[in-house]
Amino acid sequence: MRNEGLLIVLSGPSGSGKDTIISRVLDALGDEGFLSVSMTTRPRRGTEVDGVDYYFVTPEQFRENVENDLMLEYAQYGANFYGTPVGPVRHLLAQGKTVILNIEVQGGKNVRRLIPEAIEIFVAPPSLQELERRLIKRGTETRDAIDRRLLIAQAELQCAADYDYIVINDVLEDAVDDVLAIIRASRLKSELSISRIREVMNHVES
Repeated sequence: MRNEGLLIVLSGPSGSGKDTIISRVLDALGDEGFLSVSMTTRPRRGTEVDGVDYYFVTPEQFRENVENDLMLEYAQYGANFYGTPVGPVRHLLAQGKTVILNIEVQGGKNVRRLIPEAIEIFVAPPSLQELERRLIKRGTETRDAIDRRLLIAQAELQCAADYDYIVINDVLEDAVDDVLAIIRASRLKSELSISRIREVMNHVES
């Protein structure tokens, strides 16, 4: 049985396909992989389920969690806040699991500062034109909202070089294979130590 957990940070612009990639990766990992459920103040969409897709909370509840040091990281994205509750992540890592954080670039910076052992992967679209096509195809947002997302994406793409790996999601199957290869290679790193992660988690929680 593995006794070391692996923390994977995965970021990318809206429409880059990171959600689909994560779903495929988790299917491949089976009971070895888990997606950390984020907390957000944004409204619930469509068929999203509280506690499965996100923990949906009010701004006041989110602020209370921050003040009580119950968040590994948090960031403001647009008008809403997103963050990672520390408890579930710490529990899974202690069991030797691979935990994936699907977080924005701002949150990725915070994790990078607190847990340098975390493996950070940036998922990028093959082009801004393709990203725009994907956002339009969703059919869930206005033209103004899409334009705002494209502007945000340009800023996020400038941060890609700060990540350990960049995966271009042109062909979905190839992108999934790339992420799985990164996870496998990271698992084999002899210098990877769970002790530092536990130390940070304990510090955040205390």
